[in-house]
Amino acid sequence: MRIPITIAVATAMVVSLAACTSESPDSEQAFIDGGTFTMAISADPGALDPAFATTGVTHQLQQFLYDSLVNVDADGSLVAGLAHSWEGTATEASFTLREGVTCSDGSALTATDVAANINFVANPENQSTRMGTFVPPMAEATADDGAGTVTITSQVPDAFLVQNIGSLLIVCGAGLDDRESLAQGAVGTGMFVLDEAVADDHYTLTRRDDYAWGPGDWTGGQTGLPDTVVLRVVSSETTAANLLLEGSVNVASLSGPDQQRLDGQDLTEHELLTPLGWLWFNQAEGLPGEDEDVRRALVQVLNLEELGTALSGGLGKASQSLVVAGLGPCDVDTVSDNLPAHDPGAGTSALETAGWKLSDGKLMKDGEQMTITFLYPTSYGASMAAGAELLASTWGEVGIDVVTRGTTDVEGSQIIIGGQGSWDATFLPIGITLPSQIAPFLAGPTPPDGANFAAIDNADYMAAVGAASTTPGADGCDSWAAAEESLVSAVDVVPFVDSVTVFYGTGTSFELIQGSVAPTSIRMLG
Repeated sequence: MRIPITIAVATAMVVSLAACTSESPDSEQAFIDGGTFTMAISADPGALDPAFATTGVTHQLQQFLYDSLVNVDADGSLVAGLAHSWEGTATEASFTLREGVTCSDGSALTATDVAANINFVANPENQSTRMGTFVPPMAEATADDGAGTVTITSQVPDAFLVQNIGSLLIVCGAGLDDRESLAQGAVGTGMFVLDEAVADDHYTLTRRDDYAWGPGDWTGGQTGLPDTVVLRVVSSETTAANLLLEGSVNVASLSGPDQQRLDGQDLTEHELLTPLGWLWFNQAEGLPGEDEDVRRALVQVLNLEELGTALSGGLGKASQSLVVAGLGPCDVDTVSDNLPAHDPGAGTSALETAGWKLSDGKLMKDGEQMTITFLYPTSYGASMAAGAELLASTWGEVGIDVVTRGTTDVEGSQIIIGGQGSWDATFLPIGITLPSQIAPFLAGPTPPDGANFAAIDNADYMAAVGAASTTPGADGCDSWAAAEESLVSAVDVVPFVDSVTVFYGTGTSFELIQGSVAPTSIRMLG
């Protein structure tokens, strides 16, 4: 499975947090204690420091090693994590820690440790990828170790301040003192500790016997827990399916045609919906995407339904929101009625009106042919490449010189998100659980001074976000919907297809929470 930029940042780059449904085999099997739980992951997690990681596979590994102040249950409700109680507004939040929580090195977790995590991310000088998504810039956290409380104030209103800060993975004191050690190690309060890390091959973890502070009312001493977890890097879905069928792995996630081989095999199944087809244009000065009429025309000549079929191998579903349907607090279709309709004739006419004239099969303006450098992430496999080829062919038919380039997740992140290279358009899905999490990518300074990688300048979006940000929780859903609709209407981002990924399991039971296998839900079966 390829999980987008998560914010969890979505390329198979950022954390995708997605909705899921599930079904299990009819056979009743008893839990057995101990054993090894092996899970296939699609790529190497890379650097493991929670303040800087951006990929879905990294987030999955971190779930075993680190905890957050609050958790989200299967119904989307906040439940206890490292904190047993909390309260907040759009600009203030406070958390009271559970007693008896210890770190993997045996030290006690303190309120001072938690505050230091938040302040590190909030400091722009540290360039954390979690700033602006989990923690507002320049937010300030203070601690009272005696009372076990952490209080946060934010200069910038955040409608989901409690959930965002509460979802930040917390590093313990030793890791805060030596962040370099976190790149290939971990010092957290998670259920497991990292024993071995072999890049591009496997990561081995051991369960902590003293762990007793899981999500909600979870307690230690439960039956069926694995003693060891192995996350095995398997880049091919076909290989992952083979390993699952032969029992070499307990869980594998697939979004491609190999799903057909696994259906009906008496496996546990959890369905996950994640962003896949998000089309962006670089709106920097002088580029074709700077002109809204040109962006709209370029989308009009595309058949987004056919493009979605190509990208998903025919297994996807039409996008309805920037937050995957059924996941966030706001369940509104902001996409369907706002995407430009497929109308090649209107698209070509609009290009002519914008000054682009067809001459000898080339779309020309001021003596130069329109040239578009199109980037796409190779980590999504052949279907993503097929979608890029279809897009390039369609634009080529109207006289555009399209140069396609596949990039690795690291390359794409550097070129697009980091602003270290040139591009005109891209497929770049971004996985989020809250509408506020994507705001830093849609407004404000461009890289390297900010995260607005597409140079978007949408006053209607900013006005709607301003109204939504001061309204805590779901009460601001109407404003968040208006914000998203303004983006899609202006062709600032074009979400057109979501991927349906299925997590298959054998010899184990488990649950998905916000797109990741929840470590505390894993049980080994006899």
